[in-house]
Amino acid sequence: MKKIFIAFLGLLAFTLNAQAQKKSGAIQFESVIDPVAAAEASGRQIPEEMKARMPKSIKANYELLYNATNASYMPVTETEDSNSGGGGRSGGFRFGGFGGGGNREYYYTFADQKVVEVFDMMDTTYVMPTKLAVAANNPMNGNAGRNNNQNNSAVQFLNVPPTVEVIKTEETKKIVNLDCKKVIIRTTRKAKVLDMEKDVVEETVLWYTNDLGFNFSPMPNLWTEGAVLAIEIKGGGTTAKSIEYRGVSNKDVTAPKKAVAITPEQYQAKMEAMMARFRNNNNRGQGGQTRAVIN
Repeated sequence: MKKIFIAFLGLLAFTLNAQAQKKSGAIQFESVIDPVAAAEASGRQIPEEMKARMPKSIKANYELLYNATNASYMPVTETEDSNSGGGGRSGGFRFGGFGGGGNREYYYTFADQKVVEVFDMMDTTYVMPTKLAVAANNPMNGNAGRNNNQNNSAVQFLNVPPTVEVIKTEETKKIVNLDCKKVIIRTTRKAKVLDMEKDVVEETVLWYTNDLGFNFSPMPNLWTEGAVLAIEIKGGGTTAKSIEYRGVSNKDVTAPKKAVAITPEQYQAKMEAMMARFRNNNNRGQGGQTRAVIN
């Protein structure tokens, strides 16, 4: 009996130690997108000659570092596209937010469920608060949330708030040896398709696990619960490829303190001002009259 008790204690200690080791580690993600398929899924019409010049696929790699209290998610290698054979621009590829935001970094604090986004703009490093949520507009779609009236688009979205459904399923699968559940985010938006008003339905599939004990998503506004290990969209997706349980220091999962704080509203205002300057400069370059921008 004593030997059995000692063996039980040994097994319990081993189990607790294994669980403790899984409280920190690194997960490698890969994002793959077919630019043509993704663009056409958003309603854009691409000329055949342009399709021939576009890469068949673009890949980017990201890493999630986490410990018991915090996590960070950021690009780790150069982008690779199928036309160039690699050597793309450093820090990932940004296609409507694809892959988690190109050069952007995300920092997660588990205790209060806070998420901040760190990025460079105009030679300044900014830190902006965001949150884990279900987006009303699919952020992996470059036209999401905009009244798209470009001439090269067959779909013109109306300025009407979309409806979003979160559909839980019974489907499961293992990703990096973790049990994951499937959930579908279905977004319905009003649009004019060839001058006829229709509902445009988009579906994004998330695979999440509760085994890691924290909440996370490569794209914070594509999240329902748990840690999202895969995102599937038309024309591409992001998937966890490997996991390594190891020690992670707090400095690797803490947002830089020297960054300048900015709110989403301030960021939007800066982006609109930059676009206005770009349009004005473009008008001057074409010899056209400069129009005043009224806010």
